[in-house]
Amino acid sequence: MVPPPDDRFARQHQQRVRRLIKGPDGKQQLVVVNQAESPLARLRQRNFINALQFDAGERLRHDFTIARIAPRLGIDLGAPILRKARGQQGATLLNDTVLAAKQRFSAAMRAVGPGLNALLFDVCCHLRGLEEAERAKGWPQRSAKVVLGIALDRLADHYGMRIAGTARLRGWQKEDPSAGSG
Repeated sequence: MVPPPDDRFARQHQQRVRRLIKGPDGKQQLVVVNQAESPLARLRQRNFINALQFDAGERLRHDFTIARIAPRLGIDLGAPILRKARGQQGATLLNDTVLAAKQRFSAAMRAVGPGLNALLFDVCCHLRGLEEAERAKGWPQRSAKVVLGIALDRLADHYGMRIAGTARLRGWQKEDPSAGSG
């Protein structure tokens, strides 16, 4: 249930901002978003992750939501019922958007790699805090922040969000003085 806009108790525990998002019909809509809902938003607000890492994590969360991977907590009354030989069974009709989101999500998790993708799944998809993820995995305190940064960097690389720049190579060997004269 969404609290009414004048609910002071709810407002003190939220960080509401107005954002323009694209609606189902393709038109831009102004909506109120609670930024405290997402652990990534809280980390971004405190400058623990950068904008590129935040966008990569939100993109993963978007694919997770569209792909309908989360377990259902109730029944879907809108699903059609098909009769089969052994009684009624609910049909699972997946459209192309859902299938494409599942493929993007799976490819992203494979690209990030084992271990890192588990933390991304907890933080980005299930909206668990870093402390909770550290306790569940038995990690030392504040280690998940570093691991999450690495995972989000790999995710941004997979999505092609990083701009590849030219890197300068340095040699750490002592120059041979006899090689230069000839």
